[in-house]
Amino acid sequence: MITRELAKKIRRIQITTTRIVNQVMSGQYQSAFKGRGIEFAEVREYSPGDDIRIIDWNVTARYSKPFVKQYVEERELTVLFAVDVSGSQNFGTVNSLKSELAAEISAILAFSAIRNNDRVGCLLFSNSVQNCIPPKKGAQHVLRVVRDILYTKPAAVQTHIADALDYLNKIQKRRAVVFLVSDFLDNNFEKTLRQTAQKHDLVAIVVEDPAEYDLPDAGWLTLGNPESDEEYLVNTSKPEVRKAFRDKMDTHRNNRDRVLKSAGIDVLYVTTAKSYESDLYRFLRNRARRQRS
Repeated sequence: MITRELAKKIRRIQITTTRIVNQVMSGQYQSAFKGRGIEFAEVREYSPGDDIRIIDWNVTARYSKPFVKQYVEERELTVLFAVDVSGSQNFGTVNSLKSELAAEISAILAFSAIRNNDRVGCLLFSNSVQNCIPPKKGAQHVLRVVRDILYTKPAAVQTHIADALDYLNKIQKRRAVVFLVSDFLDNNFEKTLRQTAQKHDLVAIVVEDPAEYDLPDAGWLTLGNPESDEEYLVNTSKPEVRKAFRDKMDTHRNNRDRVLKSAGIDVLYVTTAKSYESDLYRFLRNRARRQRS
């Protein structure tokens, strides 16, 4: 059952993202994400002037006269959101929880997709796949996706990105645009990430909060690890403690960025500490430029 608070969150996201899609993102999504260009339709007899590169040699040999392949432009896309709903997503120290930011950024891209007549689906995961929403069109379907991102409670605190991508690759046979939305507090997913990038147009959206990397100088604090349920009592007033924590998280961040870069995928970084509009617009604009070149 949807609570009044959740309904308000969904309504706020709908209003915010609709404004951004209409005012800021108009045309950017379509330029950045296109269909595969053309798909085979049929064969017909060769006509003088046809490009010999499109001759279908098998059909030509069968009928002893030349035939050429005809193609039609393929515009419609399948867009899938693989969204991390593990325990660490229910964290945020500035403007919102990471789960709310993930829902909002997914909503903007999803509403942009349906305006482009694309189909939108969603896969929610923690240490396993918790929910899979088949691709469909329509604003109401996008609102269902947003609702489930916000409403789904993690079955476990851990994140297993590799398992989620394996599942996605099994159910989605045709090439799709896949947005992997996570804080990437996980390891050992590099191989599966590369496999997914080869099969689909994969984009990583990294959701962060500044407190995950810098401890405040606030004396003794109990710190919880949302990915393991472990708790630690630490004295944050000591500079060496704060530095050790920062060094550990910097190592994780560097390893994460190395893995994403090695997969050859586009990456968008968003944080609860500031508005994402300019970063998202820049990301789509740069991607569109690369598509044209």
